Amino acid sequence: MSTGQGTGNGGRRIEVRHLRAFLAIADEGGVTRAATRLGVTQPVVSRTLAALERHLGVRLVDRSTHHLALTAEGLAFRDKAATAVAAFEEALDPGRLRHWPLRLGHAWSAFGPYTTPLLRTWQQRHPETPLELLRIDDRTAGLTRGEVDAALLRGPVDTPGLVTEVLFTEERVAAVAADGPLAARASLSLADLTGGAVVLNTVSGATTPALWPLHARPAATLTVANTDDWLTAIAAGRGSGVSGASTAQMHPHAGVTYVPLDDAPPLPVLLARRDGPGHPAFPRLAALAREIVAREQRTPPGNSIE
Repeated sequence: MSTGQGTGNGGRRIEVRHLRAFLAIADEGGVTRAATRLGVTQPVVSRTLAALERHLGVRLVDRSTHHLALTAEGLAFRDKAATAVAAFEEALDPGRLRHWPLRLGHAWSAFGPYTTPLLRTWQQRHPETPLELLRIDDRTAGLTRGEVDAALLRGPVDTPGLVTEVLFTEERVAAVAADGPLAARASLSLADLTGGAVVLNTVSGATTPALWPLHARPAATLTVANTDDWLTAIAAGRGSGVSGASTAQMHPHAGVTYVPLDDAPPLPVLLARRDGPGHPAFPRLAALAREIVAREQRTPPGNSIE
């Protein structure tokens, strides 16, 4: 079955297979892997993509690097193509929509204490649409690269093209070496951390030197690229860190003690999506996330409902 209008090139039309080929390339990051996934040859996939790009009049895939990446136009088109294919398949067989999972990215700590209730409740209510929770070490957890359909993000996010909603805020904590002098304190202030180095995750973290007043910033900083390296550096006594309270629950570490911070502003936890058409299940995810937060915050500790 064809969709779209004729291209003027021999009366050829854009069909669903063109969209499927493009989506396979976007998901797999390469033509060869996309061809394997689709069960066709690499030249067929390349020709199909080229025909789609000619029809649209734009480049969807950047071929200048060994690992193919979507162009800005490709990122914008991906959601439209995915929505069109899902609608086509649902029209033929509503049950086939279950094969399109909803990918939810996060850089660390996921949905904090609400992670398990969210995943379990989603599975109970929407078993036809798998919810895949993916950790991606990126400030937008892969959202701007098209690797996920939605993302749980922390801290202010001003990336163009994203729509965000604050779901809840969490207190910040200091992360210090378990055998260091600060670990025995009942609470700390930001100033208590400035005498030594502060470890910053500059790839996906939400803490920057701007958290401290200009006249009282840390004496030194140590940069890392992910939460695992952040924890390792702190445990080794190379510096202290600052994160949200969920990190203490989601990332316990024998060499790290988490201590409440008295004077740090709360950290917002956001649900983000790209502006424009997206996964049809996203509104249900947003509604459930709000429901879970409201429900769990009303439930006394130790009596969580799952």
